[in-house]
Amino acid sequence: MDRLKVKIGGLSLKNPVMTASGTFGYGTEYADFVDLNRLGGIFVKGTTLEPRQGNDYPRMAETPSGMLNAVGLQNKGVDYFVEHIYPEIKDLDTHIIVNVSGSSIGDYVKCTEKLLSLDKIPAIELNISCPNVKAGGMAFGTSCESAAKVTRAVRDVYPKTLIVKLSPNVTDIAEIARAVEGEGADSVSLVNTFLGMAIDAERRKPRLSTVTGGLSGPCIKPIALRMVWQVFHAVKIPIIGMGGISNWRDAIEFILAGATAVQIGTGNFVDPAVSLKTIEGISGYLNRHNILSITDLVGKLEV
Repeated sequence: MDRLKVKIGGLSLKNPVMTASGTFGYGTEYADFVDLNRLGGIFVKGTTLEPRQGNDYPRMAETPSGMLNAVGLQNKGVDYFVEHIYPEIKDLDTHIIVNVSGSSIGDYVKCTEKLLSLDKIPAIELNISCPNVKAGGMAFGTSCESAAKVTRAVRDVYPKTLIVKLSPNVTDIAEIARAVEGEGADSVSLVNTFLGMAIDAERRKPRLSTVTGGLSGPCIKPIALRMVWQVFHAVKIPIIGMGGISNWRDAIEFILAGATAVQIGTGNFVDPAVSLKTIEGISGYLNRHNILSITDLVGKLEV
């Protein structure tokens, strides 16, 4: 199985298939359906400095080939994670990565510092799609300046592997990727959800309490692939690709476009075992094509 191994910063993954934050809980919720130890890694749900109640219901809506969510980073805060969640997951034989979110640079830094002492958390994923309340609500990841600032602030206090999750709701995602690479990011993960909305025509009302929400699922895959390909040609750090991955073939496409590893998100809701099936499918693909290592496929799209 060594041919499935990949490296992301200081992390050595047994395979390139991981589960995306916000779609897999803390992993324990899926333990009855999936052998968690077979995964390359688990990105746990968004964690903030203080507890968050999330948005009002309804906050999820099905769309053609996808779904909208406006959960609003509901979680019990980083202290609860450290005291109650971490002891339950720390001994899993896979990498546990915490998705860190915040409303200010100070929030990101303080939350990160609380996670630093956890030996079995080897990396964090910095979610820069959060609104910067001190800058009028604009997401950190929508400008090079703000993306660079929050990345540098966290890099200064966090010596472990730092993955920055990029927002697709920008004009030039490659430009943002270069900005966070320049400030010390070890890897970038992309893409986060696209801003979308759904309307109930009979009621003449939005289907989400927040009107707009994050679109994910197979419908976003072609755009996500394009963005991964663009970023691959713009940075030297590893890319973790995501956006509509539903099977091994989707995963191979992302790897050919330039991703070193992938995250599966919405697909977990359709088939809880999709990640394991994807690992098996990738292995079968390598066998059929006599490829010695999955790393030999990274960015090898022939154009």
